[in-house]
Amino acid sequence: MDKWPVGVFASIDAGLGVKLEVVRELGIKSVQLHTPSKQSRTAENAARFLKKLKDDDITVSVVFLGFEGESYETIKITAETVGLVPEKTRAARLAESKEISDFARLLGVNAIGSHIGFVPHDRASRQYQEVLAVIQELCDYLKSNGQRLHLETGQEKTSDLLRFIHDVKRDNIFINFDPANLILYGMGEPLESLKEVGHLVRSVHCKDATMTRGVPGVDWGCEVPFGQGEVDAPAFLKTLKEVGYEGPLTIEREIPQEQERQMAEIGQALRLINQIKASL
Repeated sequence: MDKWPVGVFASIDAGLGVKLEVVRELGIKSVQLHTPSKQSRTAENAARFLKKLKDDDITVSVVFLGFEGESYETIKITAETVGLVPEKTRAARLAESKEISDFARLLGVNAIGSHIGFVPHDRASRQYQEVLAVIQELCDYLKSNGQRLHLETGQEKTSDLLRFIHDVKRDNIFINFDPANLILYGMGEPLESLKEVGHLVRSVHCKDATMTRGVPGVDWGCEVPFGQGEVDAPAFLKTLKEVGYEGPLTIEREIPQEQERQMAEIGQALRLINQIKASL
């Protein structure tokens, strides 16, 4: 794969990502894939989807976990519903994560991405130790499938994320760096955070945002088209170059309810990224 292929967050069926028809129309050759629905995760569908990918010369770099019942309505609700941290859904979601890993293996994808949720801060607490054990079990399962786990930034400061990864003590756990999430969640300045964790970054989202006008960490910031927020797109790519990242630059624009606008803004991001790439 060439250095920095531009990608997009996509989906097979219902989901946050764009459909393959949009990927084809934009001429994009790399995608991260939002978790297909349970009924879609069959060997037959995997074979059918692989043929589409091959016909259009598209590569899937990461399959992202996603679960029924997750909601990003507010930061508080996000903490209660998203990922593998919420205790009530943890066991079932761990089992489903393994099923998703198996489906990704059928697609030949060697990386699983995830918002695991808001990791407890007290490392000595029962909650922290239980979440740690779940991620260790997931990492071990992924390794049996020849896969890595990419934890997405945003729901904790990068210093806390580094500490958690250290505590997991597995060699197949890395980072999907999303600069906008750090702004949206009020968890730090993206470029300094990238420098801190750059050695572990194996995938990225090209996404942008502005800070909340309310209370950081309590009230959402606002997601905006890439290059129109506080990430500083040229500096972001320059910093990626400085930390030695050479993987896909995956555009994420989560407005599936406005498909024409979504496609237009992804196209705008694609042109901007290619302009910046040419200048570096």
